[in-house]
Amino acid sequence: MTQEILLAEPRGFCAGVDRAIEIVERALQKFGRPIYVRHEIVHNTYVVNDLKAKGAIFIEALDDVPAGATLVFSAHGVSRAIQLEAQARGFQIFDATCPLVSKVHVEVAKLHKEGFEFIMIGHKGHPEVEGTMGQLDDGSIHLVEDVADVARIAPRQTAKLALVTQTTLSVDDAADISAAVMARFPTVQSPKQQDICYATQNRQDAVKIMSRQVDIMIVVGSPTSSNSNRLAELARKLGVASYMVDNAAELQTAWFEGKRQVGLTAGASAPEILVQQVIDRIRAMGAVSVRKMDGIEETVKFPLPKGLRMDTQSPVNTL
Repeated sequence: MTQEILLAEPRGFCAGVDRAIEIVERALQKFGRPIYVRHEIVHNTYVVNDLKAKGAIFIEALDDVPAGATLVFSAHGVSRAIQLEAQARGFQIFDATCPLVSKVHVEVAKLHKEGFEFIMIGHKGHPEVEGTMGQLDDGSIHLVEDVADVARIAPRQTAKLALVTQTTLSVDDAADISAAVMARFPTVQSPKQQDICYATQNRQDAVKIMSRQVDIMIVVGSPTSSNSNRLAELARKLGVASYMVDNAAELQTAWFEGKRQVGLTAGASAPEILVQQVIDRIRAMGAVSVRKMDGIEETVKFPLPKGLRMDTQSPVNTL
């Protein structure tokens, strides 16, 4: 019978997710419903449904946004083409792109002006990757998803190459792929600070520590959440049975048979209410105690766009 739940620290919302959700909620309060959001604001079913109930409408194509509407870009960022089209259509725009993703976009734009091509480590089709690669329209960003891809890419030149990454990758996998890139292109320029965000790093580090102490790992996160998937994958690589659940209803009694110590964490887009519901369900299955592990206390906070701060009166286009 399960005896104890070990709760990861840190877990759940990061500063970029907090900011993105607050941008949508503030826009709804200030301008009324509906507020249009390009793509899911963050990759979590509960969060998206909650904002839908409050008046947010999630769209993929700008054709679905009526003239004069307020539009929010998701935390994952968007391509330059999307930005320019939205501006040309005259929408009131608030950019909820995580500042750590925006930092990558700024670096790409800066180095591109200096003649650089780029190798990007990331997952094809992920909106963050599409947004970053879409900062340029000349094919000068080459995507690699694994070590094998490194041998296949064909930059037009190698004198000026720079390496960037998706912010929500496995830290260990990204390190392996980066090593392969540097082995093939010894002069490649790496970021001054790694692109993988602090929250992704911290949550993966917590799972590494916790995996030595538990018999099973539960990760709270939606299937579309890259950073949540990486947490579940990491625990499995470390030899721990690991399951990712969108909510407590997805827990299965059979998972816990013969398991005494349960590790519980949550991806950076999963709200704490879901974690507490999972705790309640595991308690109902027989867990007798909950213990929070020691971990890093995150104090990062990102400012809101000017037009949504309490100290501003009039809306602005924040692009």
